[in-house]
Amino acid sequence: MPLAIAQVTPYPWEDEHEVNTFVDSLSAELAGRGHRVVIAAPSWSTELVQDSRRRIRGGTALPPEGEVQVLGLGELLPLGSSRRGVAPAPPVDVARTVEELLSQTPFDVVHVHEPFAPSAASGALRHSRALNVGTFHAPTERVLSTQVARRFVERFFGRLDARTASFAATRELMERYFPATYRVVAPGAAVAERPDRAGRVRIAFCGGEERAALRLFLRALRRIPPELDWEATVFAPNGAAPTLRSALRQRVRLISDGSPVAALAEADIAVAASEGAAPAPGILVTALGAGAVPLAARLPAYEEVLDDGALGLLFEPGDVETLAAQLTRLITNQPLLERLREQAAARAPERSWSRVADDYEAVYSELIARRHPVSGRSAVRARVAAKRLIDVDLHMHTDHSHDCATPVDLLLATARERGLGAIAVTDHNEITGALRARELAAEHGVKVVVGEEVKTGGQGEVIGLFIEEKIPRGMTLQETIAAIRDQGGLVYVPHPFDR
Repeated sequence: MPLAIAQVTPYPWEDEHEVNTFVDSLSAELAGRGHRVVIAAPSWSTELVQDSRRRIRGGTALPPEGEVQVLGLGELLPLGSSRRGVAPAPPVDVARTVEELLSQTPFDVVHVHEPFAPSAASGALRHSRALNVGTFHAPTERVLSTQVARRFVERFFGRLDARTASFAATRELMERYFPATYRVVAPGAAVAERPDRAGRVRIAFCGGEERAALRLFLRALRRIPPELDWEATVFAPNGAAPTLRSALRQRVRLISDGSPVAALAEADIAVAASEGAAPAPGILVTALGAGAVPLAARLPAYEEVLDDGALGLLFEPGDVETLAAQLTRLITNQPLLERLREQAAARAPERSWSRVADDYEAVYSELIARRHPVSGRSAVRARVAAKRLIDVDLHMHTDHSHDCATPVDLLLATARERGLGAIAVTDHNEITGALRARELAAEHGVKVVVGEEVKTGGQGEVIGLFIEEKIPRGMTLQETIAAIRDQGGLVYVPHPFDR
C-alpha cells in the first residue's frame, strides 16, 4: 500500500551533506516504489520557501504517488557557517511552517533525521501527528552533550515509534546517552562510472569533517616523497578552500562545484582524516561506491565502514606520519590498490539504496501494522455508548496486603459511598484480597477487577489486571509481564519511577 511519507532533515537542502544525500537517495527509492514522499528542510532559497508555503497553505504539499516533493521550511540567512557536524539554528518561522505542514497534510509516517534541538527535525517530531521514525546518522559526543536537559530529551524522543542508526558505532553512542532500541540500517552508495585513464595516482579529500582534518591531510601530502607521481583534489563545497603552500600548488586542485561522487569517481584514493570532532563516515561509503580506495582515521564508525581494514587502510587519528606513510604505500603499490578496490566492488550489493529502502519499508510496515484504525470498531463503540458511565479506581489495597489495614468490606463500602462504580484490588504480591472483594461485590453494588501489584527482581513494580492466579514476586520485569499476559491480563506500571 502506498504511504505518504515526510523525510525531514535539519540541514539546508542546498548544502552538500551526507544526511541530505541519504534523504535524497532514500526518497527517490521510496517514490520509485509508489510512495508519496515529501522532503522537508531549511533552505537558502527564497523562491523555494515561498513556493513551499503556498503549497502547504493550499493543501498541495503531497505529490502524486511515485513522486518526491521538496519543501523549504524556512529561509536561512548567511550569517556565517555553523560548527561542522552541527545543523544551523533554524529561522524563527520554521516551527510555524512545520506545524502547518504536519497539521494539514495526512502523512502516514514522519521520518526525522538527527532530531536534536533546536532544528527543523526536532520541530517536526514535536508537531507530528503521524507515526514517527528517527534516524541518527553520526552524532558525536560533543553534539550529544549539548542536549543538556537529558530528561526532557528522553521524554521528547519518547515520541519516536521506531529508532534507527546508520552505524553500529552510532547505535552504541545513542544507547549510552538515550537508552532505547536502535535498529542499524547502514547507508547506501550509488555505483559511479569511473573514467578510463592511466598515469599518476589521484588522491581526493572531500569536505564534511572538521577543518583540522583538512589541515592534517595537507601536512601529510607535504611528507610524501617528492619523486612519486601523484596529484590531489580537495572538494570544498562551502567554498572554504585553504591557502596552499608553494610545495603543493602544482599538485593540489581545489574545487567547490559539482558533487563529491564526481570528485571521488576520478580518484584512486579517498582520505577521511577526522580526529573525532565531526566525523563524516558517509564520505567513505560514497568513496566505496565510486571506486576510490579509502584511507581513514581509526574512528569507530570509519572502522565499521571499512570492515576493520578489509576495504581500505587506516591510521591513528591525528597521526600525520602514519597517514603520509599509508599514502606513500598506496601510491607505490598498485596491486594493493587494485585488491582493495576489487574487495569493495564485490560487496557493492550491500551498499545499494534498494537494500536501504527495503529495510525502511520494513520499519514503516511494522509500525503501520500496529496502528489501530482511526474510526475504531463501530460495534464496540455502539455497545459501550449504551452503557452508563462510571468512575473507576484501578489501584486499591486491602488488609491482605502487607502495607494496608483496610478490611475488604470496608473498602467496598467506602467505594460505594464515594460513588465509584468499579475498583481494581491490587494488593502487593497477593491475590486473595481481590478474590474476596469480588465475592462481596454484589452486596455493595461495586464491580471488582481482580489484580495484583507484583514486585519484580530489582526493576520496580508492575500491576496485572483481570487475572485469576497469583503472580510470584522476584521475577524480571519481562518475566512478570509475560506471566500476566499468559492469563490474558492487562499490564500497567503504577508508579512514575517504575519505568
